[in-house]
Amino acid sequence: MGENKEGEEGLMANSTKPNPKLTILPLIALIFYEVSGGPFGVEDSVRAGGGPLLSLLGFLIFPFFWSIPEALVTAELATSFPENGGYVLWISSAFGPFWGFQEGFWKWFSGVMDNALYPVLFLDYLKHSFPIFNQTMARIPALLGITMSLTYLNYRGLHIVGFSAVLLACFSLVPFVVMGVLSIPRIRPRRWLVVDYGKVEWRGYFNSLFWNLNYWDNASTLAGEIENPSRTFPRALLGAVVVVVCSYLVPLLAGTGAVETDSSEWSDGYFAQIGMLIGGSWLKWWIQAAAALSNMGLFEAEMSSDAYQLLGMSHIGMLPSVFAIRSKYGTPTFSILCSASGVIFLSWMSFQEILEFLNFLYAVGMLFEFAAFIKLRIQKPELHRPYKVPLETFGAAMLCLPPVLLLVLVMCLASLKTFIVSGAVILLGFASYPVLMHAKEQNWVKFNTDATTLRASASDLEGHPEHQERADEESHSLLADFPASRTSHVSDVVVSLEGDTKLE
Repeated sequence: MGENKEGEEGLMANSTKPNPKLTILPLIALIFYEVSGGPFGVEDSVRAGGGPLLSLLGFLIFPFFWSIPEALVTAELATSFPENGGYVLWISSAFGPFWGFQEGFWKWFSGVMDNALYPVLFLDYLKHSFPIFNQTMARIPALLGITMSLTYLNYRGLHIVGFSAVLLACFSLVPFVVMGVLSIPRIRPRRWLVVDYGKVEWRGYFNSLFWNLNYWDNASTLAGEIENPSRTFPRALLGAVVVVVCSYLVPLLAGTGAVETDSSEWSDGYFAQIGMLIGGSWLKWWIQAAAALSNMGLFEAEMSSDAYQLLGMSHIGMLPSVFAIRSKYGTPTFSILCSASGVIFLSWMSFQEILEFLNFLYAVGMLFEFAAFIKLRIQKPELHRPYKVPLETFGAAMLCLPPVLLLVLVMCLASLKTFIVSGAVILLGFASYPVLMHAKEQNWVKFNTDATTLRASASDLEGHPEHQERADEESHSLLADFPASRTSHVSDVVVSLEGDTKLE
């Protein structure tokens, strides 16, 4: 008993220790890396689109039908529930804890699969200059070394990750600005209009667009680590939308307009060759270095999102309390290790396999998020929304219609193998929830279930009455649907899986 009490006290100490908060510039950089990280990986859209035209149209038009609606929905819901866990809280509020857990499981699995891409892409760019990375004996140790090194950086602190992302974003985007300037005298607009419909691979085309323009909701899992989220989050999303769209269009316009190429040549890493044709070997090396470092930023942003999602799920009792224990740097140690293990396990898969699997699971999760957005508008109009999409319920539903249709299209284009693998993951999520809840009831593993557990952003609420009022309303709204409750009085807002909000 004494050991348990000491463990609980240690857990409380870790959870209440103040940690540096993310401000708007690091948050923009993190969202940029959650979604994009630069034009690395968009080359496949030119090949799958049978030429530049469909690729350019896709990255010009799709943001209006997909990225902007997703960003607006994320801004409203993330500021209404400004705690770690993000979309898990939204789905739990709208549909109950079972579906909240499923959302968390699908999105975490999708995120880990997404993160498994970046060490692979890192080496794909380097192998053009270092062919040794084509050999398995060199590639496997390199993948393990990259994953372990970047995981350690994530362990050292979210604020370090945020400012690192700012520096990496600047370094990764500058060579494409230079390439754009150098390409101006050589641009022939007629080259942008080339398309060979006989070579179009619609599945690869839509998967490439979807993957390069999604994950706007991922930063919501870090909402509890953001300074003044109701003000900072919407502004950061707006800034990130502009940066992401420009980071795709400028290199594509320069690369396809200044150089006569065959669409079949466009594959991962091809921008380095375009840089050499436009500016010389020095620009090729710069783009390769930028690509390598950009993949580091992508890895760090995704790892942060995945880890803090698990921490948020532990806060509300969906996962064992070990997922919520923070290191001396304020980072969720076990959650980071769990996500890193998933990355290592999945890194043997091919780029296209990972891309299609993660897109399918992400699409399923996003359908639930849009449904939760509409349901909360209808059933909980009184919910405090520091930022609200300036549309009534019908208009909000129409805003969600184009991205929902896109999600259904991406799922319909999936291969049979993707349906089987994704179906297995979904069934695993269905089976995991009752097993975890049984373990919780039997006290096999420690969960956060009473007033002595982790407190929701206690340090943020102290001295900020408006935050306290917001948390009160949000927590009651979130947890009204949870089945059981216990009564206790503590000095802070306490959120458990049963759905209690206890206020002194």
